[in-house]
Amino acid sequence: QVHLVESGGGLVQAGGSLRLSCAASGRTSSSYAMGWFRQAPGKEREFVAVISWNGEGTYYEDSVKGRFTISRDNAKNTVYLQMNSLKPEDTAVYYCAGAPISGITHDDKLYSYWGQGTQVTVSS
Repeated sequence: QVHLVESGGGLVQAGGSLRLSCAASGRTSSSYAMGWFRQAPGKEREFVAVISWNGEGTYYEDSVKGRFTISRDNAKNTVYLQMNSLKPEDTAVYYCAGAPISGITHDDKLYSYWGQGTQVTVSS
């Protein structure tokens, strides 16, 4: 079992930055692909970014490319999402998740473990 806890959310003005963290505990998560998803009020959960177990592969949803960067530190069992140039439409609850695969995927059905989420609010 892998336990995931997100942190770093908050309120920021448009154009600002936040860095989300996802700390993993329990069964080692270093062999898992780790992803970030988000869910805005009244909308379905959507994929944001994913990083492979060794950090060599990443993939981003089109609307965040060039603004968000996913990274991981396996020694600390932590995954990060650096979010720059934030827009009001980035407002959502952000979730990290772990997928027991060797590659990367944006398919949320392949993710076995989920955190409780952290709220990001971007004001205009």
